[in-house]
Amino acid sequence: MMVSKLSITLLALAALTTVAQAQEKAADIIARGEYLARAGDCTACHTAPEGRLFAGGRAMPTPFGTLYTSNITPDPETGIGKWSADDFYKTMHSGRFPDGGLIYPAMPFASYTKVTRADSDAIFAYLRSIAPVNQKNKPHELRFPYDNRQLILGWRTLFFSEGEFKPDPKKSAEWNRGAYLVEGLGHCGMCHSPINALGGTSQSDAFKGGLIPMQNWYAPSLTSNREAGLGDWSIKDITDLLQTGVSMRGVVYGPMAEVVHNSLQYLNDEDTKAMAVYLKGIAEPSPPPAPSSALPTTESSLLISLGKTVYDKNCASCHGTQGEGKPPHWPPLANNQSIEMQSAVNPIRMVLNGGYPPGTKGNPMPYGMPPFAGLLSDNEVAAVVSYIRTAWGNRGTPVSARDANELRSAPLN
Repeated sequence: MMVSKLSITLLALAALTTVAQAQEKAADIIARGEYLARAGDCTACHTAPEGRLFAGGRAMPTPFGTLYTSNITPDPETGIGKWSADDFYKTMHSGRFPDGGLIYPAMPFASYTKVTRADSDAIFAYLRSIAPVNQKNKPHELRFPYDNRQLILGWRTLFFSEGEFKPDPKKSAEWNRGAYLVEGLGHCGMCHSPINALGGTSQSDAFKGGLIPMQNWYAPSLTSNREAGLGDWSIKDITDLLQTGVSMRGVVYGPMAEVVHNSLQYLNDEDTKAMAVYLKGIAEPSPPPAPSSALPTTESSLLISLGKTVYDKNCASCHGTQGEGKPPHWPPLANNQSIEMQSAVNPIRMVLNGGYPPGTKGNPMPYGMPPFAGLLSDNEVAAVVSYIRTAWGNRGTPVSARDANELRSAPLN
């Protein structure tokens, strides 16, 4: 009898241990899913301003009309409460709803298709663990004929290749981890690749930069060292920028500040360094320098003279009389890739709208730049931007008052 009672006790303890281990494993998967959801920046699209986490409803203006993001909380009526892990993976991997319906490519399934099944399952487990929100999805407001989902079939034929990430055996494990994060979950190519009239981009143009539709911010090339290519940056400067939003070489503003705030600052040191190694590795040989000026000499001279006056009065106290800046908080303007690159959209918008780098755990009290739209005329904005793009050895091109005027009405968000 004593032996029998002991056996029952041991079996009960074993069962409790198994349950505890299962709970611990499930908790680990959920924690990993939360980390991966941050890496994928799911919050940015699926949480509306002033809205509930992941309840969707965020408007996404596109050249074809406005899309509204979906509710991905586990609410059974309006969210993904009735989905299985298979359904979720199908959406991530194939760009199709569980019923086979086509998803508009504003959802970056062309990148998420590279996400592994294990990572997809972890993200799904995390989303199933959060509080459900009963909030119906808003119908999209797309113009004819873009409201016909069957057109997505043509888009998919041209621009979508289904398949998980394949490591490059010639590269290190660290490089491949960075490639997986940048090309897959991070979906960096969605902004940093040129988008054509059909809303697609070719693989050969990946990461070569482009204007973000409707937002009027230029996402610079990640392959050209004359834009945001990081070939001549140190790994520390790259990781600083990704984790904190500031570095000794530059500062992030605009949409990239949101990415750092919502996503990149939460990545661990190993993954951040892996991304830095990959981003540094995809830099290509720099093209010849751009011409220093495109304006007639007299006109250019007057423009630059006015620009120096505006700069000395409004900018030099922070950025230095020689554009040397006070890094990491006030970026240098001399020899700054983002100032010299062919597109002048970003420096014009910074002068007009100002801005802040993101508040991050590594830089909780960022220093900002005030807006000058109400203080400077279009001529003065054009002059000061032309000055900083051509002074101190910079080889950018001057901009016109028309360029400045066109960006005055650009949306701030």
